[in-house]
Amino acid sequence: MHELSIAVSLVEAAVEKAATLGNVRVSALRLRIGPLSGVVKDALLFCFELAAQGTPIEGATLVVEEVPITAFCPQCGVERELPGPFKLCCPGCGTPLPRLLTGKDLELSALEVEEDAATHR
Repeated sequence: MHELSIAVSLVEAAVEKAATLGNVRVSALRLRIGPLSGVVKDALLFCFELAAQGTPIEGATLVVEEVPITAFCPQCGVERELPGPFKLCCPGCGTPLPRLLTGKDLELSALEVEEDAATHR
């Protein structure tokens, strides 16, 4: 289950970034994942809770944005969204699509932080 190592890496990155921002509490991490990333969303959400326990970001939420598979069709001259990972052909004309634009994504896109009230008492 590589989702646990991904979750640990996300927690480490968030803790490190929060430390550079000063007196903040991380309330959420925003992650973009595509179906070709090899990440199982539910497993990652479960592992994230475990990885965050006992860290400064315990209680933060992992918000996952699912990115569709898209590719540029050279025949049609347009970007197409593909219905799934098993048929990498243009849904319009049937041309094989050699270059994917999105779908392999695994990106920590944002941290949501709040000023830590406990440090301002």
